[in-house]
Amino acid sequence: MAPAGAIPTEAPSRQAIAQRREPSPEWLRAARRAKLLSWISLAWMGVEGAVAVTAGIMAGSIALIGFGVDSAIEGFASLVIVWRFTGRRLLSHAAEERAQKLVAVQFFLLAPFVTVEAVRHLATGHEAQTSVIGMVLTATSLVGMPLLGVAKQRLAATLGSSATHGEGTQNLLCAYLAGAVFLGLAGNALFGWWWLDPIAALLIAAVAVKEGREAWRGEACCA
Repeated sequence: MAPAGAIPTEAPSRQAIAQRREPSPEWLRAARRAKLLSWISLAWMGVEGAVAVTAGIMAGSIALIGFGVDSAIEGFASLVIVWRFTGRRLLSHAAEERAQKLVAVQFFLLAPFVTVEAVRHLATGHEAQTSVIGMVLTATSLVGMPLLGVAKQRLAATLGSSATHGEGTQNLLCAYLAGAVFLGLAGNALFGWWWLDPIAALLIAAVAVKEGREAWRGEACCA
């Protein structure tokens, strides 16, 4: 019961609450673009991963195989973002948190496999063969991945989405790894520096762990 003399107030209707929570047109456009870029990434990663793993097996290059596995992991991260911005999850904070964790886990999946194989190759003195396909593939990613990564991180700032920022970071990581793998393959082909390949793979693992920790904590996006 209201105190005597108090002015009665009317509780806000559900419609009013919904209107206050309604996202801006800019936010909705950014969400659609993030989803589209994730579909593009998924297609790219599918082709890139299959070619990299096949070429890596043929050349005996653990760095190239690791690069292919990383592509598959990035493809899964893209699926997570598509899931995040579909249907009722579009405005769900809980969905954003789940997506953020799922993207972070992808970083951790890569590191153990690549580390073990790289150490084994260093210990046994395994020499990878020349892979022209691998060099062309990594050079392509070195150019294309930064474009996708930077675009996603800009959208993440608008969306306030750590998950989207994490996926963009994975694309940038892919570019760094592409550069490292390219140098390893080129050094081995031109100078016989076989040890560059497993060292590049260890670099892949170290950066993946670092980025995974930041993505898990949501430190990458200052929403």
